[in-house]
Amino acid sequence: MYPKGYSAPHPVSFKGSSVRPIAILFATCAWLPAAILAAQPATAQPTPTPTPPAHGAEEHDHHDADDAIVVTAPFVRDLDLLAGKSVLSGDALARDSRTQIGETLVRLPGVSATSFSPGASRPVLRGFQGERVRVLTDGIGSIDVSNTSADHAVTIDPLTAERIEVLRGPAALLFGGQAIGGAVNVIDRRIPRVVPQGGYHVDLIGGLGSAARERSIGGAVDVALGAGFVAHVDSSFHKTDDQRVGGYVLAPPLRAELRALAAEEAAEGDQEAASDALALADRRGKLPNSATEQKTVAGGLAFIRGPVSLGISLSRFTTDYGVPSRPGAGHHEESDEEQELLSTFAAAAAGDEEGGAEAVRIGMKQTRLDLRGDVQLGGALFEQVRTRFALADYTHTEFEGRKVGTVFDSFGYEGRAELVQADRGGWRGVTGGQLLRREFDSQGAEAFLRRNETDGWGIFTLQEVSRDKLGFEAALRYDHSRVESRFFDLVRSFGAVSGAAGVSYAVVPSGKIGLNLSRTTRSPSAEELFSDGPHIATSAYEVGNPDLKTEKSLGAEVYFRIDRRGFGFNAAAYFNRFDNFIYEAETGFEQDDLPLFRYLQSDATHRGFEIETSVRLAETGGVRFVADGVLDYVRATIKRGGNVPRIPPLRLLAGLEAQSRMLDARAEFEWIKDQDRVANFETPTDGHTMVNASLAWHPFGKRRETTVTLSANNLFDVDARRHASFTKDFVPLAGRDLRLSARVSF
Repeated sequence: MYPKGYSAPHPVSFKGSSVRPIAILFATCAWLPAAILAAQPATAQPTPTPTPPAHGAEEHDHHDADDAIVVTAPFVRDLDLLAGKSVLSGDALARDSRTQIGETLVRLPGVSATSFSPGASRPVLRGFQGERVRVLTDGIGSIDVSNTSADHAVTIDPLTAERIEVLRGPAALLFGGQAIGGAVNVIDRRIPRVVPQGGYHVDLIGGLGSAARERSIGGAVDVALGAGFVAHVDSSFHKTDDQRVGGYVLAPPLRAELRALAAEEAAEGDQEAASDALALADRRGKLPNSATEQKTVAGGLAFIRGPVSLGISLSRFTTDYGVPSRPGAGHHEESDEEQELLSTFAAAAAGDEEGGAEAVRIGMKQTRLDLRGDVQLGGALFEQVRTRFALADYTHTEFEGRKVGTVFDSFGYEGRAELVQADRGGWRGVTGGQLLRREFDSQGAEAFLRRNETDGWGIFTLQEVSRDKLGFEAALRYDHSRVESRFFDLVRSFGAVSGAAGVSYAVVPSGKIGLNLSRTTRSPSAEELFSDGPHIATSAYEVGNPDLKTEKSLGAEVYFRIDRRGFGFNAAAYFNRFDNFIYEAETGFEQDDLPLFRYLQSDATHRGFEIETSVRLAETGGVRFVADGVLDYVRATIKRGGNVPRIPPLRLLAGLEAQSRMLDARAEFEWIKDQDRVANFETPTDGHTMVNASLAWHPFGKRRETTVTLSANNLFDVDARRHASFTKDFVPLAGRDLRLSARVSF
């Protein structure tokens, strides 16, 4: 017998024959409508080609002001329901591109990063991270285990991205409850969308960075093969040494702990141990064990003719990166805390030449297959059918020195199908369904989450009606998930209903105000339900809660948006009240010499605002002067539980830019307030002010899409740490970083 809400597990063979035929069947069904139409004679239609930006187009801005397509609902444009959208592309994407996508996006409004290490950093949206933020490729999940732990990298290389969209607020409804905090959607050309003009298209990007001796290069080529076929190939390579930091490696609380230990050792007559402790406390310069090496390669083929577009791609992602260790955070079988305090950091600092257990590195690889099929129906009722499917095989190994520590293995697939309605008198919409599966297993000393499988499906509809200055939107989604732990022999099933409605009014030309209301439901993940083991990455012994209920949120968002030539302004304020908010809390006990954390539920509130603006100040002698700024703030509390942990503090980012046909010069500063509203077992974070500058040269003019950029980040070499990071006390951000990057397209 099983308690209420549980059921006996069904036999499922991990990576077995019962799974992959289902994935292949779904992929075949996704392609079938387009394949049938492709076999029919097609009427001649012009092949779309990208239009280069006109001179003066501000493609380097954070937010695209054009009529950009949100690829997850491709022909439902400018929905007020999607008001929380930012886009990074062009020169700004090339300038800001880093090894991990979290660090690439931190200049956007409402975005921070987990910054666990230079090799692992996920986006933080409006204070949400982990299971509440989805990272996608063309609307399909990254199909990795980056949501399982903050030290796991995202298997997406920003060097291969054409543009990156960040969707916040009610936009999450397009992706289900697991995107309750928002979604990051990376768009690439691995499956070509158009036949290149002139028969081929080439993109090259590369960069050098001084803070970690970074070397990166990437390239992509599309070639028209004739008869509607287009081939694609791309590859990228990143390599860094240990990162140089702007101040002390350790934050004041850890430095104080080491100094106290030094005094204790000196009083006991052990001068060598006291000297070692002081040396660690005063360590500056490089962050030990932070080097990275990341590679990708992919090939794709598409058939594009008339109303039909079919495509397939196969990609490979590999990375190897260091995981800096917290002094004193030894592995669970070790108990001498003082010795660990000295040896943990020292082993990494010395490069772990003797193969000690504390210099942890992660070797990761993923092989991924993607399919896409689009059919333009051209009917009076329906305009387009769009299908996407991806399947991925993933594994990573955590090495402790030269020994294998823990191995994580995952196989999964995800698919989407959407039917887009034709515009009928101002009424537009999209209806679709989604299917996903993940099989997960881990083996080793720190396998805190054991073998489990997650299955889910969802259906959704999104509708818009426009009448003169007034607009209405409504969306509804149902998700069903089934999470099975083979280790605990338990199954949990959840049904989640989410809905949203919005209204907007054009108060001035090109400007409108709006109100969005939403009710979102999120099902607990396998990590929250079934974790049970030591997790050195978070310095905790984590215990899940198999009795967790669905997490529900009632949300309201009010916004004002204006977009005119020479002036843009976007402000949003939001409030969410959670029932059964899932969080980790310290219990006050220890397990295997680590503090014991348990997943709990309680009511919570989450509120904040985002403001983004851009103003053309003047234009003279062919030079345009533009000022821009971002201001964002989040406050989150748990009923009878204090503050939600790792919430970013108030931030102001302001810049001034001079733009001309050949040169763009920019200077900016980012001020981040102290964060002293902390949860239990969390330390405050000092604020900081960073100054950045860049000079971009367009040798052939912007229409030729060739840019060489020289930039200086953290110009004054300040000590900076992100409060959203688990590792902020011993993994600061990079110090002064001089960068040279180039982007060429032809």
